[in-house]
Amino acid sequence: MSVDLVEVVRSGFRECVHRGSAVVLRPDGEPLVELGAVHGPIFPRSTNKPMQALTLLRNGFEPVDDAELAISTASHFGEPDHVELVQRLLDRFGFTEDELECPPDLPFDEQARAEALNGHERGKAARRIFMNCSGKHAAMLATCRINDWPTRGYLDPGHPLQRAVIDTIADVTGEPESDLGIDGCGLPIVPVSLVNLARAYATLATAAAGTPERRVADAIRAHPRVISGTDGPDFRVMTATPGLVCKIGADGVHAGALPDGSAFAYKIDDGADRARLPLTLAILQRMGIEWTEEHGVLAAPAVLGGGVRVGIVRAIPGVL
Repeated sequence: MSVDLVEVVRSGFRECVHRGSAVVLRPDGEPLVELGAVHGPIFPRSTNKPMQALTLLRNGFEPVDDAELAISTASHFGEPDHVELVQRLLDRFGFTEDELECPPDLPFDEQARAEALNGHERGKAARRIFMNCSGKHAAMLATCRINDWPTRGYLDPGHPLQRAVIDTIADVTGEPESDLGIDGCGLPIVPVSLVNLARAYATLATAAAGTPERRVADAIRAHPRVISGTDGPDFRVMTATPGLVCKIGADGVHAGALPDGSAFAYKIDDGADRARLPLTLAILQRMGIEWTEEHGVLAAPAVLGGGVRVGIVRAIPGVL
C-alpha cells in the first residue's frame, strides 16, 4: 500500500499530494526507511538501463570511452552531442539508423526539437536516433554483432541478448523471474522490487574498480548530462552530489546509490515528474549527504502563478 510522499503547496494551502513507495538502504544493505510496497515487483522502466548496459559489457561490448558507455545507459534528450555519440556507435559497427528498432521520435530538448522540426513537414521530422533510448539500442546492435546473434528482432524476449539481460538483472538484483512487460522503446521490461532495485544500484556503486559493474557506475558519474540532458533531473542531482550514481525511469521511478553503498529506490504512483526532485533530495538528506545551497534549490521547486512564485513542491515534512 502506498503512502503520501510529496505535497504541492500553493498560496499556503496544500493543493495536492503525490503518493508512492520508497526504500532507503544503509551501507550494509539493510533498510533504513521502508514506505509503502517496496517488496513487490514494479516495472522500473529506464531505471533498468544500467543493468542492461552491464549485460552488454559482460557479453563482449567494449566502448571506446566512458561517454560511449554512458550513452548506452541513457535516456538522452536528443541534443546534438547525444545524437553524435549514437551515430558514432552505429558507424563503428557498420549499422544504419534504420536498423535501430526503437520507434522514431523527436528530441526531448526544446531547442533540439525545434531544430529538428525546422524545414520539415509536420510529422516528418521524427527519427529513430532522436528517441531517448537510441544509445542503448545502438549498443545492443553492436553486442549482437560481436556475438554473431541476429541483429533483426533483437527486441524479442527470446532473443539471446534479451535472455542475457534477464539473467544479468536476476543476478544483480536477486529478483526471481516474473512476467515481462514491454517498454516504450519496444524492449522487454524486467520487473524488480524497489528494495532489490536499490540493492542493485549499491552493487554498481561499490564494485571494485575496473569491473563491469563499476565501469557502468563510473561512466554515469562522469557523464551525467550524457545519460540525461541539459537540466535533466539526473544531471542536476549528480552534479550537486559528487559520487552519486542514479537513473530515473518513466512513470515516477528513481534509484541511486552513494559510494559507501547507501542506496534508494522509489515509485511515485501517478508518475508525476514534479514529485521526483523533492523526494530524491529528501532521501539524500536522510542518507546524510553534505547539504549545499543547490540541494536546497532542488528540494523545493517553485509553483508559479502569473509568472511569480506562489508555492512549492516538497517532500512531506517528517515522511522520511
